[in-house]
Amino acid sequence: MTEEQQTSVRPAQKVLPEATPASPAASASPAPPHADRKARRALRATLRWTTAVAVFAAVGAATAFGLTRLERTDVPGLSTRSDGRWEYPVLTRAPLPSGSPGPFAESNKAGTHHADLRALLLPAPVGAEDDRTLRGEDGWLARKDFLAEYAAKDDRAELGQHLSDHGLRHIAARGWSMPDGTRTRIYLLQFDTAAVVDALLGPYLAPYSAPKFPLRGAPTSANDETFPQEALVEDVQRVVYDESRPYGGEQVRHAYLAAGDTLALVVQSREGRARAVPFQQTVTLQSQLLG
Repeated sequence: MTEEQQTSVRPAQKVLPEATPASPAASASPAPPHADRKARRALRATLRWTTAVAVFAAVGAATAFGLTRLERTDVPGLSTRSDGRWEYPVLTRAPLPSGSPGPFAESNKAGTHHADLRALLLPAPVGAEDDRTLRGEDGWLARKDFLAEYAAKDDRAELGQHLSDHGLRHIAARGWSMPDGTRTRIYLLQFDTAAVVDALLGPYLAPYSAPKFPLRGAPTSANDETFPQEALVEDVQRVVYDESRPYGGEQVRHAYLAAGDTLALVVQSREGRARAVPFQQTVTLQSQLLG
């Protein structure tokens, strides 16, 4: 288990037992030092796993019943900031036009997001600096600006043709930088039906082992098997990648999400090392907004 994985299950606040007066017998016969150490280790283990279960139970509840408001303690990584977790504003689902079903309603066979796609973008966390280059025109990003995320010219040309062939409607995007240098870019691509998105994601765009098209700054990436499976959001497909070592000037993490008629790409990078916890937060929250 890595250092970051250990911190992700750390309790939000250390809990100490209340002090009680020692009895004469206890004073006369102190417990052996090794017994005290064993007791402390058992308490720490219990606290870690209790916290982990509570976090994942909160995610499951949000997934099962739908989420109209995301509190900091309801989502992985929002209960404390001691391990690099970000503080996001309170989130609400984008409003639907009157009488329109949600993307996963039984009556919505095409999986259409009737809400404005721009309203489905995750807002930046507290302390972030907006990336103005991703604002586009009236909130819609040009296709060439999305394709610029990919390293090879031939890949950009091939993917661009596939987007055209599959009837890409428009792209909404948002990006920001944090004080520690972490950069985040989120792209939402909307098509006519969920079937089109499924055809693009699967074996073509995001095979399990490695992405078909490497991103800029990440010549090789592999499936990130450390991403918590308990953070899956119902009805949202997710494929997560981490740049393979050795990293270049920065480490790049990215994930593809498929939710109804919308395909999302979430990219996070940082000079040196990109922390796992903020990335997991961002992917999970964006998934919930699309679900």
